[in-house]
Amino acid sequence: MTEKTTGASYAAAGVDIEAGDRAVELMKEWVKKTQRPEVLGGLGGFAGLFDASALKRYERPLLASATDGVGTKVDIARQLGVYDTIGHDLVAMVMDDIVVCGAEPLFMTDYICVGKVHPERVAAIVKGIAEGCVLAGCALVGGETAEHPGLLGPDDFDVAGAGTGVVEYDRLLGADRIRTGDAVIAMASSGLHSNGYSLVRHVLFDRAGMSLDQEVAELGRTLGEELLEPTKIYSLDCLALTRTAEVHAYSHITGGGLAANLARVIPDHLHATVDRSTWAPGAIFDLVGTAGRVEQLELEKTLNMGVGMMAVVPGESVDVALTALADRGVDAWVAGEILDRGDHAEGATLTGSYAS
Repeated sequence: MTEKTTGASYAAAGVDIEAGDRAVELMKEWVKKTQRPEVLGGLGGFAGLFDASALKRYERPLLASATDGVGTKVDIARQLGVYDTIGHDLVAMVMDDIVVCGAEPLFMTDYICVGKVHPERVAAIVKGIAEGCVLAGCALVGGETAEHPGLLGPDDFDVAGAGTGVVEYDRLLGADRIRTGDAVIAMASSGLHSNGYSLVRHVLFDRAGMSLDQEVAELGRTLGEELLEPTKIYSLDCLALTRTAEVHAYSHITGGGLAANLARVIPDHLHATVDRSTWAPGAIFDLVGTAGRVEQLELEKTLNMGVGMMAVVPGESVDVALTALADRGVDAWVAGEILDRGDHAEGATLTGSYAS
């Protein structure tokens, strides 16, 4: 007698549709907290809707868009089992790129890829994204959660996002506005942010043999707590600054380090010089450098060294700008100036030694 076989199914292949539906229900309350008046409909549609008639108040609106992820920092979240902060990193990576040109963040969508849908875990990730959107002033209008069994392990996941903002044409910030004599204002980072974690993990875990639950005296907390510190979101601070003081350009300090990112907004005939002695990088940067015997220039090419955003402003706007940032609780200082290019090959260089 032939044994009856059971037909194949999506569930048997490892995809749990019911778990996905449960995750959507759990995340709805968090997405609702990000809503702006221009958002139509709710979570669960095939596309997020944003009322573009809100742009009629602009003379010549320019839409700014950006997309990014969080990189290997997600593995720190996975190992610690902490999922409600990584979304802050995602929003910061996307929306702080958008605000650099002076654009107001409008809305964002996310993409979460998992090996297995754990509804509470997915909802925690979305909670963090939603909280980040509130901090950036944008709406979370939709997203996608994909289950990839066999490609990712049951506890593995990754996140990515895309955002859109708007800026008036004649208020667009960038290299064209920068002049000789402008000042470079640095805004402190909250730590490593979301870049360089491949180097950090290699140095601290593979070479130094450290563990996430290890108490590190110079950090004042465990290594895991330090590495999972959310990226600071500067969007609303930058928008407030442009309303208060004249700003010529911003630079979001992410992958590639401070000098390379600042150089992206410096015109070919000018040069930005940044004085290291104006600040002391946090303890985590020294720990990575010491534990891995990483040369300073290599650290500076990879990590933000304690600066997450920079603003280029005319000299006469410095005091107003620093006061405005201080009023918003942003630690900021004059770190450099804009000069003629001269013999400099690069658009920006770091000089001097860090303060101790």
